[in-house]
Amino acid sequence: MKAGLRMDREKAKELLGEVEVAAASTNSAEVRQKVVRLLNQMPTYNWVGIYLVKGTDLKLAAWAGPAATVHTTIPIGKGVCGWAAKSGRTEIVSDVSKDSRYLECFANTKSEIVVPVLLEGRVVGEIDIDSDELNAHSSIDREFLEAVAAKIAKHCIA
Repeated sequence: MKAGLRMDREKAKELLGEVEVAAASTNSAEVRQKVVRLLNQMPTYNWVGIYLVKGTDLKLAAWAGPAATVHTTIPIGKGVCGWAAKSGRTEIVSDVSKDSRYLECFANTKSEIVVPVLLEGRVVGEIDIDSDELNAHSSIDREFLEAVAAKIAKHCIA
């Protein structure tokens, strides 16, 4: 992967500041939409979605990318998204073609990162990012997106 595409600590700090400004709003739907748009600016964040936990499902609440996904509702425990929601742990899939849990949204997706949004120790939502690049997500992406999740947690209550 080209070095300029990957998230670095400087870019993460800059974007996290923008997320913090967006999260100051009291309109949760607006916050979620602003955050997915901000994240979608990263070259390897080709599709970005925020799902909210509603009962035993994840429901798509905001997205940014070239097209909508057919996976607007995902049962908790199904797919990479459902698995992350069930376990409460970030999932990085470097090559989706090698992970049987992957639910295909787009033919060009090569890798995915899913970060649970936790509020008071329970999963209330998650950030899902698809990339057209293999191995697109690193520990920097994980740390950054987990910080984003913490900043938006109060806006992810269904």
